[in-house]
Amino acid sequence: MADPRSYRPKTGEIPLDPGVYRFRDEHSRVVYVGKAKNLRSRLNSYFANPQGLLPRTRAMVFTAASVEWTVVGSELEALQLEYTWIKEFNPRFNVMFRDDKSYPYLAVTMGEKYPRVQVMRGDRRKDTRYFGPFYPAKAIRETVDTLLRVFPVRTCSSGVFKRAERTGRPCLLGYIDKCSAPCVGRITPEDHRDLAAQFCDFMGGQATRFIVDLEKKMTAAVAELDYESAARIRDDIAALKRVFERNTVVLSEDTDADIFALKEDELEAAVQVFHVRGGRIRGQRGWMVEKVEDMSTADLVEHLLQQVYGDGSSSNNQIPREVLVPELPSNAEEMSVWLAGLRGARVDLRVPRRGDKATLLGTVEQNAADALRLHKSRRAGDLTTRSAALQELQEALDLPQPLMRIECFDISHVQGTNVVASMVVVEDGLPRKADYRRFSITGDAARDDTASMYDVIQRRFRNYLAEKTGPVPRDTTDASTGDDGGAAGPLADTTTAAPRQKFAYPPNLVVVDGGQPQVHAAARALKDLGIDDVFVIGLAKRLEEVWLPDSDFPVILPRASEGLFLLQRIRDEAHRFAIAFHRQKRGKSMTASALDAVPGLGPAKKKAILSHFGSVKKIRAATIEELQAVPGVGPSLADALHRTLATAGPDGAADAPAPAVNMATGEILET
Repeated sequence: MADPRSYRPKTGEIPLDPGVYRFRDEHSRVVYVGKAKNLRSRLNSYFANPQGLLPRTRAMVFTAASVEWTVVGSELEALQLEYTWIKEFNPRFNVMFRDDKSYPYLAVTMGEKYPRVQVMRGDRRKDTRYFGPFYPAKAIRETVDTLLRVFPVRTCSSGVFKRAERTGRPCLLGYIDKCSAPCVGRITPEDHRDLAAQFCDFMGGQATRFIVDLEKKMTAAVAELDYESAARIRDDIAALKRVFERNTVVLSEDTDADIFALKEDELEAAVQVFHVRGGRIRGQRGWMVEKVEDMSTADLVEHLLQQVYGDGSSSNNQIPREVLVPELPSNAEEMSVWLAGLRGARVDLRVPRRGDKATLLGTVEQNAADALRLHKSRRAGDLTTRSAALQELQEALDLPQPLMRIECFDISHVQGTNVVASMVVVEDGLPRKADYRRFSITGDAARDDTASMYDVIQRRFRNYLAEKTGPVPRDTTDASTGDDGGAAGPLADTTTAAPRQKFAYPPNLVVVDGGQPQVHAAARALKDLGIDDVFVIGLAKRLEEVWLPDSDFPVILPRASEGLFLLQRIRDEAHRFAIAFHRQKRGKSMTASALDAVPGLGPAKKKAILSHFGSVKKIRAATIEELQAVPGVGPSLADALHRTLATAGPDGAADAPAPAVNMATGEILET
């Protein structure tokens, strides 16, 4: 690795103009391409204090061995040159959007003597009309099969076509009237080309015109009593309508737009786009990208549009009149001009704020979220990937033993109220939900996150040490196994003589959500218990840094590493589990009632009393005789109810008004 100071250019040598710059490594390979309005300002930022740079940027400047730049006349020229160089050099530190699959297009080879309809993937060809992309491929093949009834265009390969020419016999499609058989001279090249052009017009959104023309022909055939032809045309109309109605109208019929949406986390981003033509969704595509650069959503949108529309093989009709995005790039004006130049007409680049287009953008965003979730679940479920992640973590942390079991702890609260903690467990890289635990934290342990973390780690391992010497009775206030919407396993069976141990196995690694303070608190708790064979690390969310208890500097894992992905997944699961428990606890505290303080009053009788009187105020005003009128309420319960409510304040708290509650956050305010 090169020291950035060894190749840093002098400040006076760098121009103040807009331009594009390239970082090269020691082998002269381009590792990063960027653009700037002011080259001097941008390049100087890379050579600041290395400790102040983000991990990705720091890795790039230490990998590079030289930097060069090219001055251009405007930001638009910089945008074009940046894209050209990214396509040419494929730099390792630039964001690259890659299809998670090869999407099929419907192609019509208008450049051939006898145009051919086919489903194509890969690079585009000259003089070929493309429609789509379509997903799945089965859908477009069914569409083609239906349309061949009305537009019997050639679909066979060159070999099949030439063989039919030699033998003078068409293929099966020619015999069943799904091909006009130009190979045996049933149709002239000119008429066949017109047929292919009509096919393209129909796919291009002019379906209504063809349906109306066929309806007129059917009416004329009926008038001439040619019922066989009328029946055949009727079936053709039905076939066209089936194809036309497969795509539901989502916008007005004059709308041509591409609608992009992103869903991202710290490491990856999923992108989805809906292609709307004539108000109907004609296709959909998706990409996954690893965020090797530190980029905002606006920057991701800029690079996405560059790569989607900048391909030189894209024909002009692939860029619609409107491009709708979740956030405008910083150079939206230049981007619009660039897209207009590629299309040959104006392109409206904007963010939909209301109406049907905003609603459709929400649908695309949901698809992007589902794609990211599916990608992560598949990545986490792969055995080879899990093994590589565990091995990578063990080597990066210099641990002497394999990471068979990892436990992650997280604290959740709202401004210090309803403090809870979660413990999630991963064994062999997979979550073990039956071992998830939840903790309620009160008293001095709830004063801050470090005290809470110390308390939770102590309780978890104190229980483990106690269980090593023999079974301990279930302590429902110390730690509990919860069923958080399927997140945790079933409750432990306390009716048997030997209940299942809650903390039977110690982990090889403890991960805490936080930085140095939380790590030191967890390590201190283990030390106080005399445990020295469990390793502790912390994962700080802001920069995804891994902190060790005995180091002043974090461990920086590569952004695309499987080890970091595993840690992030465990941390996010612990956070989700803690948040769910916190919300549950906060909800219970917000629904407290004055009747809760009445001894001997259970849920069923409480409900019956409230149903009878209608409110706590009316119950408080009732006499003992009136209270006994409620079914199930005897003299002793009525007396206890009357005495308890008589000493309670108007808000339901005994001897004092109840604390006020912030209904937006659930925070209990001091009185």
